[in-house]
Amino acid sequence: MDPSFVGILAFAGMMLLIVMGVPIGFAMLTTAVVGYFIIGRPNFAETQLSITFFDQGTSFVFVAVPLYFMMGQLVQRTNIAYDLYECVYRWLGRLPGGLAISSVVACAGFGAVSGGSVTAVATMAPMCIPAMRRYNYDDALATGSISAAGTLGILIPPSIIMVGYGILTETSIGALFIAGIIPGILMTIGYSVTIAIQCMINPELGPLGEKFSMREKVFSLTKVTPVFLTFIVVIGGIYGGIFTPTEAAGIGVLALLVISIVMRRLNWTNFKQSLLKSVHTSAMIFVIIIGGHMMGKFVVFTGLTEDVISSFANADLSPLMVMLMISLLYIVLGMVLDVWGMLILTIPFTLPIIIDLGYDPIWYGVYAVIMAELALITPPVGINVYVMAKMAPDVALPKIFRGVAPFFIFTLFLVALITLFPGIAMWLPRTAGMG
Repeated sequence: MDPSFVGILAFAGMMLLIVMGVPIGFAMLTTAVVGYFIIGRPNFAETQLSITFFDQGTSFVFVAVPLYFMMGQLVQRTNIAYDLYECVYRWLGRLPGGLAISSVVACAGFGAVSGGSVTAVATMAPMCIPAMRRYNYDDALATGSISAAGTLGILIPPSIIMVGYGILTETSIGALFIAGIIPGILMTIGYSVTIAIQCMINPELGPLGEKFSMREKVFSLTKVTPVFLTFIVVIGGIYGGIFTPTEAAGIGVLALLVISIVMRRLNWTNFKQSLLKSVHTSAMIFVIIIGGHMMGKFVVFTGLTEDVISSFANADLSPLMVMLMISLLYIVLGMVLDVWGMLILTIPFTLPIIIDLGYDPIWYGVYAVIMAELALITPPVGINVYVMAKMAPDVALPKIFRGVAPFFIFTLFLVALITLFPGIAMWLPRTAGMG
């Protein structure tokens, strides 16, 4: 049987398993192992599985995953995230749609010390939604802004998705983190402006919040000190070449532990819960990465990747047309797959095409993460939207999706911007000698 045909059948079989509800990591592992049995020697699948588990299981880089998860858990369970929102609210609450804008900026700050998206929504929604309802904010704007802002957690460094991308593609994780800073800032500003424009057109969507004195505003800045210091230590250390991203994760956890103890917010219960949740989530990510490596090597082994690249080369399309096709592919996949599944399934095919077009793998990491953000708010999957639906069960799901639509449109605009001007993402890594 032709190996390329086997690769196509395997890909179709894997998609069927995912649709049936099999976790994507196990779906990829099963498909790859069965595929290796079909086209390889009897012990070939066993050998590939053993090598992949050993290589990834002993990877120093992977140590960063549970540590960055631990940072997010500590921020969430010690109420540092609440302090962050309170500070931002005092400064921005009087703007048109100020409470929603405060939620966006607070989510960005939370992302700067957590690296997660769903966690950001689950953490910020219980704080932000009641405040917006006290001022009669439109439900679609309130829920949509937090659902969309939660995606900032996987773009603003440190980002768990970027760690996964770096492991899969053997790209510098430090460079990926640095490359995500400017697009992350632009997206935070863009989301905030999107809210302000809606509320200036229709002030009833987001009335002005409570007024605070300058003394109260200045005093509230002390509340963001833990987040600010942790971000500066972690990202500043990576940018300055003082330590690696993995070492930075350890430093970040240590910094938050010390801060939490000094603030008398860390106890055995929330420490244990943070530790167990971090380990549990990291184990899930480990299986996904192993499955992604196995599936990636399998499609290369079948020649399917080479066939796809050749078909693009023979089509003689312009780089912008290829990027448009890839963007459409990500939008469609985002309707049925989660972030990890979408990236892991596409990277083996798309990365060689991107490199052939002259784009940098670091730039593509930022692009792919932004497209993954769209998957988090794209119906019918839209994981962030479903998390928000649990946080605000009285708001209909279609209304939340309607609320995220303006942010979806701005995200597409940002994708077009960094595609036309790749230097937006690559400037900082180059100044640090990483790009």
